[in-house]
Amino acid sequence: MIAIIDYGMGNIGSIQNMLKKIGAPVTITHDPATISAAEKIILPGVGAFDTAIENLNKAGLIPLLNDLALERHRPILGICLGMQLMTKRSDEGALPGLGWLDAETVRFPNDSLRVPHMGWNTVRIRGEPSIFKDMGEEPRFYFVHSYHLVCKDEGDVLATTHYGYDFVSSVRKGNIYGTQFHPEKSHRFGMRLLKNFSEL
Repeated sequence: MIAIIDYGMGNIGSIQNMLKKIGAPVTITHDPATISAAEKIILPGVGAFDTAIENLNKAGLIPLLNDLALERHRPILGICLGMQLMTKRSDEGALPGLGWLDAETVRFPNDSLRVPHMGWNTVRIRGEPSIFKDMGEEPRFYFVHSYHLVCKDEGDVLATTHYGYDFVSSVRKGNIYGTQFHPEKSHRFGMRLLKNFSEL
């Protein structure tokens, strides 16, 4: 079972629908026991960084998520803001992130780029394809974001995308995965990515 964390932020219905379409067992939940028992976790997110951290805190989910990610090594996929929450901090807020990645979340410079970065863009995969398996060299995904990751450890960067400059569009650190784009809005490539994650 894949548990999609419901903490009041994220396009969770679309993610659930796409997972159902590929035949993956999935539930939307904020129940700690259900999350703890799940084989894989998806941490979605649309909105503000601090509000997301506050909502996870209010739901009492941060200690459980830390245990699943860092101690039990459960496969976890962060989508958009969900991936940004895995960093140490964000330009968008004052609260600390989960800190699973040695990374920070920074804003695109709007003096030189149209912000947010919105629409379809190409993803360039680095090294082992992992969740990008069987997609070819440059799959395309749908983005809508004003912030992106800067990773201190280049080994955590799974894919990059160009928008004014190359930025991190996907990460992997062991069992921890993240995408800056929205696979649930990315048609066949998104479906393939979620299928790959479900089969890890």
